[in-house]
Amino acid sequence: MNITIYDIAQKCGVSIATVSRVLNGSSRVSEKTRARILEVMKDMGYKPNPFARGLGLDSMKIVGVICTDVADIFYARAVSLLEEGLRRHNLDVMLSNTGEDRGRNSKYITDMTAKHVDAIITIGTPFSSEKDIRQLQQVAESVPVITINCDYHLPNMYSVVCNEKEGMRKLVHWLAEKGCRKPAYLYDFLTYSGRHKLDGFYQGCRELKLDVSDERICQIERTLEAAEASVDRLVASQCEFDAILTSEDVLAVGAQRAMLRSGMNVPVVGWNNSILAQCATPTLSSVDNKLASLCAAAVNLVITLTENGGDAVPVRTEFSADLVERESFRL
Repeated sequence: MNITIYDIAQKCGVSIATVSRVLNGSSRVSEKTRARILEVMKDMGYKPNPFARGLGLDSMKIVGVICTDVADIFYARAVSLLEEGLRRHNLDVMLSNTGEDRGRNSKYITDMTAKHVDAIITIGTPFSSEKDIRQLQQVAESVPVITINCDYHLPNMYSVVCNEKEGMRKLVHWLAEKGCRKPAYLYDFLTYSGRHKLDGFYQGCRELKLDVSDERICQIERTLEAAEASVDRLVASQCEFDAILTSEDVLAVGAQRAMLRSGMNVPVVGWNNSILAQCATPTLSSVDNKLASLCAAAVNLVITLTENGGDAVPVRTEFSADLVERESFRL
């Protein structure tokens, strides 16, 4: 087992910063605490990495970031925000792009830890199988693991999430207030985020006693073409709907294309408030899931956990979602 300063700190009941001060010969540690830490290091067979120590505080100054597909506009922006925030603290990013989650992604976790990163940040849900999550939990015993828009509810992990279930529930209510009582919903993957959005949709419909027809709820691929085809089918089948909600902006753009082609005019609402929403014609109303705030909070967690030992750090940080109303929302 690779013993780290996190293990030493936990065994001694002190912060990581205190262990680091002992390693670097700082005078800001009492002799009693210094003796205790050195004794535990000896008992546990801890051997500092000379290269890492040369960088200061037994650190490689690298944070691992794992997501499924950096080509996706949401993940690309998240990686950019994280890299920008971490570099302000002289930390570099090591990126791992897992591709589709097939339940066998644990190798990306082990590869990352083998490179002695100081912390790991996951974006979305790159790990869903029991084996992968168990591997991630094991890593969390050695280095901080922060999840963005996913919460495994496991020890030593820290989650930063947007309450997208409540955001979707409120969106259904907002639409109903405008007279839209037969919303269609297009969604893609049932990830942590995807499940919460779908649950919020159903909850809002139940509260308002809206007619929830299976025909109006469509799970499709995350592409423009799939969204257009889905809306074309709804129109051709003469299915009644008076608004279209989607789990992603790209689906909303495709849905809006199909609506304009058919000559229909109903509110279309995307999700993520990405650049796609601003570039669409008409401009696209979208739910802002506060990605910038999520990433900033994740960076702050990394700094607090690695420099201060995680004293009084919340295991879950939650933000609310807000609707950004643009032209596509106007009846």
